[in-house]
Amino acid sequence: MHRRRLIQYAAATMGAAAVLPSSVRAVAAPQGPTDYATALWVPAAPANYTVPTRPSERRIDRVVIHVAQQLFTPTAGIFRTPSQQVSAHYVVRSGDGHVAQCVREKDIAWHAGNWSWNTRSIGIEHEGWVDRPEFFTDVMYRRSAVLTADICDRHGIPKDREHIVGHHEVPGSDHTDPGVHWDWERYLRLVRDVA
Repeated sequence: MHRRRLIQYAAATMGAAAVLPSSVRAVAAPQGPTDYATALWVPAAPANYTVPTRPSERRIDRVVIHVAQQLFTPTAGIFRTPSQQVSAHYVVRSGDGHVAQCVREKDIAWHAGNWSWNTRSIGIEHEGWVDRPEFFTDVMYRRSAVLTADICDRHGIPKDREHIVGHHEVPGSDHTDPGVHWDWERYLRLVRDVA
């Protein structure tokens, strides 16, 4: 079942590269160093994340859900701009659920605003704004849930609200995302239902 889902999504992903702007498409690759099989590699600037010296020291035990307050392509562009000093491991597009990976999971993305949480979590940005629920499409929820389930399975993370959290729940955060329109009950049900 998992293989069939990957093959079906791979076909959609290959076409997704064509709609990226040339500045992003030039570095995006359908095949590459992605941890999630159907993600397109759109690398963040190396200045925007940390390569750990001893990756085995840190255990990934959380997934942090973000809403970018921006569209998909500008979000990827922000991560590619060294002066921004921010990144996330993944970005999910609203309209078609396309997933881009910007930072390898073994590396520390600068997404949570809390160093300890950055070192132990995977960050997933979602295209859209917290006060615009029309960006939270069925396909975005489904594709993000499949991604989150895959991350949880590979890292042994429980699929519950203690371990799949919003950016606003990170200690010391002044962020509000994913916001009141994010349907946590629906999202967690989708994550748990992935076969």
